Amino acid sequence: MGTDDAPEHAQDHRRAETARLLARARAARGAQRRRLEDQVIALNVVVATEVARRYHGRGIAAEDIDQVACLGLVKAVRGFDPALGEDFLAFAVPTVRGEIRRYFRDAGWTVRPPRSVQEVQARVTAAEGELVQALGRSPRPSEIAAHLDVPLQLVLDAIAATGCFSPVSLDAPRPDGAEDPAASIGGLDPAFASAEARLALRPLMRELSERERRIIELRFFGNRTQAQIGLEVGVTQEQVSRLITAILARLRTLAA
Repeated sequence: MGTDDAPEHAQDHRRAETARLLARARAARGAQRRRLEDQVIALNVVVATEVARRYHGRGIAAEDIDQVACLGLVKAVRGFDPALGEDFLAFAVPTVRGEIRRYFRDAGWTVRPPRSVQEVQARVTAAEGELVQALGRSPRPSEIAAHLDVPLQLVLDAIAATGCFSPVSLDAPRPDGAEDPAASIGGLDPAFASAEARLALRPLMRELSERERRIIELRFFGNRTQAQIGLEVGVTQEQVSRLITAILARLRTLAA
């Protein structure tokens, strides 16, 4: 057998030995069952550490994640029922992953999503393990949503929230040619300061005539002088001054 076949052979052996030990454990009781389950745990620690490795470098110590993964493996072994499905790994991997995600949810959020997303994420992870055994494959988000009786969008948000554990720093060095993420941040909108005033004035402006609205727009939004406004609307500069005073007084009355 070539060296390329060795890892695959080891996996097949682990699966077969795991299935044998679990079948014996299900028929055993007390200390004997616990001893058989401990053998399954020891046999599959490599699986737990492989799942944990995917979560390294996200702001939580790798040793802590590895320990949580092993705890998830223990829970998977204790909770696995061979009568519901023969593939232990199809049940164990989502269980280990769920335990790690719960730990991140409780201790690792850098950016906290809405509480509803945090809460449903744990349920999504648990449902994944249940549906894997029932379906014999990884469930679709729509199947998880139906199983939990929650909106599909909430399930999608919970799955996507993994990135909140350790977002990319805006100050982190970028590869050559990569765009600086800070460059995509918008600047201060000069119209922001007047946004509230615009909203308050909008219904009041509807009470003005077309010419009155035009005078106000030219004076306060177009920054035109009274002489320029007079030329555009066909009145003298003095008349523009009196018109603006009268219009403003009317607006104050309407706003009161």
